[in-house]
Parts: sequence; structure tokens; C-alpha cells
Amino acid sequence: MSNVLDELVWRGLVSQTTDIDALREAFDSGPVTYYCGFDPTAPSLHHGHLVQLVLLRHLQLAGHRPLALVGGATGLIGDPRMSGERVLNSKDTVAEWVERLREQISRFLSFEGENAATMVNNLDWTGELSAIDFLRDVGKHFRLGTMLAKETVARRLNSEQGISFTEFSYQILQGMDFLELNRRHGCTLQTGGNDQWGNLLAGVELVRKEERKAVHALTTPLITKADGTKFGKSEGGAVWLDPEMMSPYAFYQFWVNADDADVVGWLRTFTFRTREEIAALELSVAERPQLREAQRALAEDVTTMVHGERATQQAVAASQALFGRGDLADLDPETVAAAMAELPGADAAVGDAWVDVIVATGLVAGKGAARRAIAEGGVYVNNVKVAGEDQVVSGDQLLSGGFAVVRRGKRTLAVARVRSA
Repeated sequence: MSNVLDELVWRGLVSQTTDIDALREAFDSGPVTYYCGFDPTAPSLHHGHLVQLVLLRHLQLAGHRPLALVGGATGLIGDPRMSGERVLNSKDTVAEWVERLREQISRFLSFEGENAATMVNNLDWTGELSAIDFLRDVGKHFRLGTMLAKETVARRLNSEQGISFTEFSYQILQGMDFLELNRRHGCTLQTGGNDQWGNLLAGVELVRKEERKAVHALTTPLITKADGTKFGKSEGGAVWLDPEMMSPYAFYQFWVNADDADVVGWLRTFTFRTREEIAALELSVAERPQLREAQRALAEDVTTMVHGERATQQAVAASQALFGRGDLADLDPETVAAAMAELPGADAAVGDAWVDVIVATGLVAGKGAARRAIAEGGVYVNNVKVAGEDQVVSGDQLLSGGFAVVRRGKRTLAVARVRSA
């Protein structure tokens, strides 16, 4: 327990704290009750929330007690964005998303034992609160100058869109969460992303003013790539944790494609591997980068944590089978469809010449190049070599869903989506 803060720093999970020495003393003194809030402004959590979930889990494994807050109230408002006013979702939509997020979060924490996690919803203490009580009891502690100085608020005030009172009040609501959790559960630490620092401080100050107590805040840094570009965007958008919004196969592929310059840092931040294990993988990156052992370890660990072992096994099997190291026919239809969705391709029909299909997928520039590639033995359909340029698409070549994986050489892939003749 006493070493947890040093461990979090080593893993790149600490950016700012209110008082790191006081926080270290609190951790050393016994179990700390801590919380992180997740707003249901979308039907799923994403890669940014994953950093917080990993942090919550580290602290619980160290013996501290987590409160996972899903913002049924704050989700109705939305934290102000830099780019403009949010579209407010209906109460029914937010309530549905609350349940979806609760289910996702529950996979990361243990709800049994002496330091069992507790799931909370801030709608429980705001739903019946009157506007008069809110302004008199809570609003009186917030100074307008401090609220206006917040970076997001200041930028929005200077934009054409401005900022509504609705979104402006968000920081008061979040501050009230810390106060209520301190009163109800003895919570003394709030964690969040670095962009939440101002909101976290609002809660720290509110507890100090109302309860005359010193509490703590800790933020994680924004995760970036080694080249300085933004971390966490797939070609289709955010890296969602919901398998309906991003398949486990696509999720696995995002992590397994990590750059050599990024993978060791991401292993520290997103996995629970020991320092010794990560050091060995770091050595592998330096001496045997072609094996991509670190990337596979990262992808398998994170995918298992989010989607479970079976989904990870299917993702690994699909990844291997696509490149000829496994049987594509052994994959389940959902994994096949997910893998095919990640590949460039073209529509085809039973009876079409493979020469024409190969050109249509973009694997080669024209029919002449397609014929040469086939003649050289370098074209495969579902890992079976195309024997001659006169071969046509047949039904017995297809995978579930009418797909055929077309490979040129060892690593260039495309998909033919075949309809019946």
C-alpha cells in the first residue's frame, strides 16, 4: 500500500496533485476512499476513460476503496467543451447510458472484500435538490472570478458561441459530488484526467469550506504518441470500449499496431505487468523489433481486460489466420465480419475471374500485374494459392458471410465481398 504512489508515477499515471507529500502520507496511513466520475454523454466509455479505470484498479489492488460515480445528473448537463455547446440528451437516453457505463466500469473493480468498490450516481443527491437550496447552500461558496478563469470557460466566453449558464454551472455540480461523497462515504481523494483539474479543485475547495477538511485531487496526464500527435484515435474515430461500437478485433488491432516508440510507455500505463516483465519487453523492442512481442503483449492484455479472454483469443486467431498462420474457417462469424470490416476491398460475384477481383480490391494496378502476381505464386484466397489466371470465384471458397480474404505476398490484404451468382 505504501508504495502505490511511486508505482503510479512510474507508470505515467500522475500529472498533478494538490499536495503530493500529504497524499503520500494519506496512502501510507491506511485505506483511502477515492472516486472518479464518468459522465454518460455517450453510450460507451472510450480510451480516455480507460486510463482512469486502470488507475482505479491499481489503487484498489493496493488496498484502497474505490467509489465509481456515474453522473446521472452531470450527464444531463455535460462538461463544457472547447469547441462549443453540447447537444443535451433526453433524460431517458441518459438513464439508459448510465446503466451501460455502470456495466462497463464494473468489469474493472471488485465489489467484494474489505475494500469493495461502490457504484454511485450523483442524481441521487441532485435529483430532488431545489434551485433555491442549490444556490444558497452550494453556490455561495463559488467565486465568479475563479469560475471564469477556468481555461475552457475563458475560451468559450471569447468565442462566437459563448457559453450557456447550464454548462457554466457544471463545475459547481462536480464540486458538490466530492462534498456529498465525503459526507456519505468518507471520500478524501478524487481522480480524473488533466483536463478536469479545475473541476477537481472546485470539489477540494468546497469540502474545505463546508467541512473544514483537507482532501486530495490527482490527475492523470494526457496520453500522447511519441511524435506528439494525439493518442487514441482509430480510423473510425474514438477507441470505444463497447464491442458493439468497436469490435474486439478492431480494438485488438489498434493496440497491436502501436509504434515501437510508444509501446513500452503504453505497457506501463495500460497493463498490470511487472517492472521486470516490461523491462524484458523493452529489450525485445530494442533487439528484436520485427517480432513485435511488446505490441502483442499490450494488445492481448488490454483486450482481455476490456473484452474478456475468449474475445481476445478470437482476435488473436483472426490476426494470425489473415496472414496464413491459422485457419480462417475456424473463426466465428462475428469475428470474420469484424476482421473483414478492417480491410480494403471490393464487391464480387460467384463466377467472376480472380484476375478482375484482385484488380478491383486495389491489390494490383491492372490485369497485367494481376496475371504476373498469380504466375509468380504470390496471390492467395483464404490462404490458398491461386493456381492460375483462369480461376474464378466459387462458392466453396467463401467464408461465413460471403467473404474471401485476398492476400498478395506475406502482408498485403484485401477482402472480396461475394454475392451469389
